[in-house]
Amino acid sequence: MAVLRLTILFFLACWLGLGDARAEKRVALVIGNSAYKSATRLTNPVNDASLVGGMFRKAGFDSVDVKLDLNAAEMRRALRDFGGRTREADVAVVYYAGHGIELDGTNYLIPTDATLETDSDVLDETLPLERALFAVEPAKQLRLVILDACRDNPFSKTMKRTIAARAIGRGLAKVEPTSPNTMIAFAAKAGSTASDGDSRNSPFAAALVERLPTPGLDLRKAFGFVRDDVLKNTGYKQEPYVYGSLGGDDVALIPAKPVAAGPQASPQDAIRRDYELALQAGNRDAWEAFLQAYPDGFYAGLARAQLKNVAAEEARAAAAEKARHAEDARAR
Repeated sequence: MAVLRLTILFFLACWLGLGDARAEKRVALVIGNSAYKSATRLTNPVNDASLVGGMFRKAGFDSVDVKLDLNAAEMRRALRDFGGRTREADVAVVYYAGHGIELDGTNYLIPTDATLETDSDVLDETLPLERALFAVEPAKQLRLVILDACRDNPFSKTMKRTIAARAIGRGLAKVEPTSPNTMIAFAAKAGSTASDGDSRNSPFAAALVERLPTPGLDLRKAFGFVRDDVLKNTGYKQEPYVYGSLGGDDVALIPAKPVAAGPQASPQDAIRRDYELALQAGNRDAWEAFLQAYPDGFYAGLARAQLKNVAAEEARAAAAEKARHAEDARAR
C-alpha cells in the first residue's frame, strides 16, 4: 500500500510539473517619462508607470520591468533587452506614458533628452512606435502595446519646419498592425489629445488597472470598459481607442481562475461513512467497533450517545423480560 501511495504521488507531481510548464509566460515592459529636459515636466507618467507596473506584478506576470525617465539610448536599450525576453513569451506587453508625436503619419515616442528644435530632429532624437511593436512581435499568443502618449505636445508648437508642407499632427496617428494577434491601445482616439486629470494618475491609467486584471475577461471587452470609464471621468472629452485585431477566441490578459471539477474530498468523509454503517447496524458491537476506530471527535461523541441509547434499550428489554417471567410465575 505504501509503495502504491508513493507511485501515485510521483505521477501526480509529474503531472503538476507538466501543468506548470504549460502555463503561459507573460512579460511586460513599462516606461514612464516625466522629467523632460526641454519641456515642462509631466506629473503623471512616472506615477502611471509605477501603478501599471504594480498591476502586472500582482497579476502574476513572469517578468515586469518598470523604467522611469529614460533618454534615447536608455529607451533603445530597454526595448532591445525586452525583445530578447519576448522570444520565450506567450504574452508580451509594452506600456508607455509620456510625450509622443506624429510626423507625416508616423508615430514617435519622445525620450526625456529630446530637444526637437526642428522637425527633422524627430528622426534622430525619438523612437518610432514600430520599435515597440518590433519588441513584442516574437510573443506567441498576444502582442499588446498601450500608449498613454496622446498629450498636448509642447515640442510641436516650438519646433521649426524644414519643409512647410510637412504634417505634424495633433495627438497620434491611426495605426493598423500587420502582425496577427496584435493590439495597440491609445489613451485617446487618433488626432485627439488625452488629459492628465487632476489626480495622481491619469484617467486612462486608472481605468487600465481597474479593468485589465479581471481574470478571464476578453481584452476587447476590457478596453471597452476602459473607454467607458475614461469618457465618463473626462466629461466625454477623451475617448480611448484600440487598433489591431484578434481572432474569434477570447483573449484575456489574466487567465481565468480554474474551476474545481467537483466537490473536494473532506477528511471527515470516511468517518461519516463508517458512522452511517454503524447506524444501520444499530447494535452495541457496531458502536463499540466504531469507537475503537475513531475514539475522538464529533462523530465519536455521537457514537457514545448512540451507545447509551442501545444500553438503555437493553435495560428496558431486560426489565420487560423480568416482569414477564414474574407474571408467568404468578399465573402458574
